Amino acid sequence: MASNRPADTPDDLLARLGSLTAEARVRAEAQRTQVQLALALQRGMLPGELPVVPGLRVAARYAPAFTGLNVGGDWYDGFLLPDGCIGYSIGDVQGHTIEAAAFMGQVRVGLRALGSVTSDPGELLASTNELLLSMGASLFATCTMVRFDPVAWELRSARAGHVPLVRATPDGRAGVIEDEGGPPLGVQPGAVYPVTRYRLSGPGVFVLVTDGVVEGPSLPLEDGLQQVARLAGVGTGAALSAEPLATSVMRIADSIGHEDDAAVLVIAHDGPPDAARDHPAPAHRPHSGPPDA
Repeated sequence: MASNRPADTPDDLLARLGSLTAEARVRAEAQRTQVQLALALQRGMLPGELPVVPGLRVAARYAPAFTGLNVGGDWYDGFLLPDGCIGYSIGDVQGHTIEAAAFMGQVRVGLRALGSVTSDPGELLASTNELLLSMGASLFATCTMVRFDPVAWELRSARAGHVPLVRATPDGRAGVIEDEGGPPLGVQPGAVYPVTRYRLSGPGVFVLVTDGVVEGPSLPLEDGLQQVARLAGVGTGAALSAEPLATSVMRIADSIGHEDDAAVLVIAHDGPPDAARDHPAPAHRPHSGPPDA
């Protein structure tokens, strides 16, 4: 049976096309606004300066790299602890939405707040994990937390599902520290985060990254970490300061076709002062290959 509905005229089709185009433009503008808000949240939460003490130099880099209208939730941070130590963190939130950026802020604030209760990296990660679970968080985050002790001249680190750190010394030794870690934050109740201790008996550098720096379509994670290790070894042997080393490491992210945020945190240290030499900190050797811990 033939339809009595009149056929659309060219003007009708053009009007309908114009309406659909306007609706698509409105949706795209709304999504772009969300991305801009997420980027503003991220940049607003990153610290303006990172705390240091004599003999310690720190540099960080961050690059928001989003696909289409999505954006991630990487961060780095540094803050003073009540016992006189300095805490540094780097991490990556699951997902690429404005919720991920907001969750990043919750994790970062949680670490800072709980740092007033304990400065032990493992305990701090465990407490933050329980806090996130108590909030009913639907996302999770990976994180590495380190504590630098300027009296004992010692660094302690713990990982929550995050990319391993790299260590290098001026004698040319550099490598990935495959220390024992725990699960990401916000996943498993009662999770334990083992702590690795590093006695800083001489000059050296630690490089912490998010996976957006070392993993992408054209570069497996293990190969990316080895590139960071080579850069750290060359840079430390050439007495390269923290700032140019952080810039060099970040360039890896530009070459691997990654679709994620990227963050780098470089912690460079001199040898300990005489007081620390007279009272050395306890040591722990994580693995062979990289410099001794």
